[in-house]
Amino acid sequence: MEVILKEDVANVGFRGEVVKVADGYARNYLLPRKLAMQATAANKAVIEQMKAAAARRSATEKAQAEDLMAKLEPVVLSFTRKAGEHGHLFGSVTSADIAHALDTQGFEIDRRKIQLGDAIKSLGEIKVAIRLHREVTAHVTVKVLAEAVEEEAAVAAEPAAEEAKAE
Repeated sequence: MEVILKEDVANVGFRGEVVKVADGYARNYLLPRKLAMQATAANKAVIEQMKAAAARRSATEKAQAEDLMAKLEPVVLSFTRKAGEHGHLFGSVTSADIAHALDTQGFEIDRRKIQLGDAIKSLGEIKVAIRLHREVTAHVTVKVLAEAVEEEAAVAAEPAAEEAKAE
């Protein structure tokens, strides 16, 4: 079945394209979710108008995404997590954690736009890609630090306490 996509659909096509898909996929997924419409002669005429509007909208979205990218590039996010001896985290840093940290800094980024394959499970500095637009991707630096263990803090405090007693 030929359909005209109303939105970008992963592994199928972009908004405004006429694509051929399986009948069941179109009837059960694309059409009920209003992601596509049947490719009839009347709809093809309508789609030409939609393409012009989509091109204008895409240009403004891309410009906004590029502005946001310029603001996001210098951002460094720091997370403190409990870690084992070899730098492996007991928990992890997920895309939801990164989205929440960006939100606290004033950037509203949907967690699904954060291109993080698997959750971060080790200490260190990682560059994380954020897909703002299909042609614009920003990179944010994420630092994962080990949480100071109470025992280490107590050991570090002992010499200072002994010096205070000596005086």
